[in-house]
Amino acid sequence: MPAKPEVGDPGPLGLFEGFGVEIEWMIVDAESLDIRPSGDALLGEDGEVDRGAMAWSNELVLHVLEVKTNGPATTLEGLAEAFHTEVLEAEQRLEPLGCRLLSGAAHPWMDPDRETRIWPHEYTEVYRTFDRVFGVRGHGWANLQSTHLNLPYADDEEFAALHQAVRLILPFIPALCAASPVLDGVVQPNLDERMERYRGNAALIPSVSGGVIPDPIHSRTAYEEEVLAGIYRDLAPHDPEGTLRHEWVNARGAIARFERGAIEIRVVDAQESPAMDLAVLKLVVAMLRRLTAVGRDLSDGSGRSPLDRIPTEVLREVLADTVRDAERAPMGGIRRGEALAPVLDLLGMADLRPRDAGEFWAAGAQVTGERSPELRILFDEGPLARRILRALTVGGREPRPGDEPARSALAAVWGEVGDALRANRPFVP
Repeated sequence: MPAKPEVGDPGPLGLFEGFGVEIEWMIVDAESLDIRPSGDALLGEDGEVDRGAMAWSNELVLHVLEVKTNGPATTLEGLAEAFHTEVLEAEQRLEPLGCRLLSGAAHPWMDPDRETRIWPHEYTEVYRTFDRVFGVRGHGWANLQSTHLNLPYADDEEFAALHQAVRLILPFIPALCAASPVLDGVVQPNLDERMERYRGNAALIPSVSGGVIPDPIHSRTAYEEEVLAGIYRDLAPHDPEGTLRHEWVNARGAIARFERGAIEIRVVDAQESPAMDLAVLKLVVAMLRRLTAVGRDLSDGSGRSPLDRIPTEVLREVLADTVRDAERAPMGGIRRGEALAPVLDLLGMADLRPRDAGEFWAAGAQVTGERSPELRILFDEGPLARRILRALTVGGREPRPGDEPARSALAAVWGEVGDALRANRPFVP
């Protein structure tokens, strides 16, 4: 959910005419890398810093800083450098506090039951209501950092086309960006443990997350009636004041933000550096451009197209696999293969025959022409979670789920991840 209404919300824009990007980082002790609840010392009690083309804001907890484009950027080009400039400025301001920023999707040894500090200033009523209803002192709430991508649409026809495309790409995204393999000092069963915890953080009211992968939907009216009305109805007994009765309470992996005329994608783990974050987003956007164009060409005039026929259950199975195995999640299986074949065909990837989710993205880069040194690292070395585990290898054996690497080893590796943030480069062990 947002800390508060966004700075510089855009007016109506058409498909891919603007890009709203938000990246979250942890505030940690400069020496120990333990989390430090110092967000209000950096942001002030109103939780906002206007930096011209960029802005800073608070989040649910005091140890997270969100940096975002101050309204929609016209292009993704140059944003990696813009975000890096904000990193350097924030670190300069944090230095007198004995703090620094740390990147990645989750802190590897934070104890959220003990260390969570909810933002206590402006907008705190919303956060405390989330805590009362759901209990936010857990990894799925208090210990997670993500990169959000907001993509605009101008009308219902564009909304339907964009929503169709986003729905199909969502389950593959963790294969590209999984960055949370360790929690509580323990190697987790999922390379994208952030998303696994996120999938269950609203279990009390299942309609809030809706299985993360949304069902097909074709208009604002239908979305409000079929999605938001159900959430608000189910929330009402727990939130009679209606504090959470807003579109941002929706916790699907992509949500309609009607107040800003955009769809917000939420399944991207924060990477080690803005250069890597933007490499991921550029490839995601390239794939969405292609699928959106195909969907519009095939639309029957009501916003519906063959893209809607991909079963949501299959997409949720793919998400579970990419959350667990990232780029090694299989594309095959008779049911899945048959269900996903139209996606590969419409993307022009059928002849490339990707066997797993990593090859899916490599094929996507090939057909869209998206190239960068950062993507080459993702394809050759794996997502950040894979590279972190490789760096934690002891005695020639990569750590397995349930292993507890020494705190000194975790601190050394995450210190290097933080150094990659400062230098705006990839982390390669």
